[in-house]
Amino acid sequence: MKNILLTTLLLSLALFTGCSSKKVFDPENTGDSWNKYESIGDDIIDITSTGALLDNRKVLGRETKIDVEIAEDYRLIANTDGWIISATIDGKVKLQSIEDKNKAEAFELKKTIASASVENDILAVLFADNEMGLYSIASKELLMKEKVGESLAIDSRIASPYFVGGVVIFPTLDGKIVILNPTTKKRLRTTIVSSEDNFNNILYFNVIEEKVIAATAHKILSLDKKESRAKYEIRNIAFNGKNLFVATKQGEIVSLTANLELKAKLKFPFAHFLGVIAKDDKVYILEKEGYMIVAPADLSSYSVHSVSLDEGFVFVTDKGFFVNDELISIE
Repeated sequence: MKNILLTTLLLSLALFTGCSSKKVFDPENTGDSWNKYESIGDDIIDITSTGALLDNRKVLGRETKIDVEIAEDYRLIANTDGWIISATIDGKVKLQSIEDKNKAEAFELKKTIASASVENDILAVLFADNEMGLYSIASKELLMKEKVGESLAIDSRIASPYFVGGVVIFPTLDGKIVILNPTTKKRLRTTIVSSEDNFNNILYFNVIEEKVIAATAHKILSLDKKESRAKYEIRNIAFNGKNLFVATKQGEIVSLTANLELKAKLKFPFAHFLGVIAKDDKVYILEKEGYMIVAPADLSSYSVHSVSLDEGFVFVTDKGFFVNDELISIE
């Protein structure tokens, strides 16, 4: 009995010591406290890559609040091409026009939706089982459907389908990008970004200098006539019109070209980044312990500022970091 009690005590002590000795970002020098805050009046209760849902069921877009209300049993899916897309867990989908409150469309797709986008008459849907579908908004007709591999666990950040040059590029939940042609109803190409078993969905997608840029939590792909990949443990990615800025789980900010060539790097020991904004000639990084890191785009220097920060959903736009009911502005 004494041995059992001693073992239990030692385990408890080890756990307590491990938890209490956890290291966090603690900069030696900080500049003036950050003083650019604005109230948005309502708490953020969910986020997507293109919008945030507020507790009054209205939508916060990248530029402003949007006067569209999401029904209680629906969750926000996307803000795309003048539409707000929302859906229930069993696949009831609503498209609500941002400009005309009386204009709406509805679909009964009968499966949980992971992401979606709209362009003109086409609704592109990625389902939670990694199936892709293209639908006509006017007729509700299924134009084509494709399926790729299974994904057991995913990151909550899911990139949306992307329309470009008459095709639709689907960032999948199992680390691929799939290109579909809605006119010919054919799959044109499938490219692997990374091959991890879990948390391997595409969380960042962009088209830069005619190159497809896609990233999971493990790798970045640059695709044009050839494929290039770079391996990082990724928290966030931003683009300033010239270079990519990758925030890693190791507390690094890495600057890359569209070809994934390394330009510069900064290291912040034990930092846990919540978001990155790369705008004009500066990079802004929000850190979990309540700091704003500001660096020039060449990452040649930096300053650190204390920020008033509560835990909650973080929605990142060019204006700043929206957290709970507040905008931490960079303007």
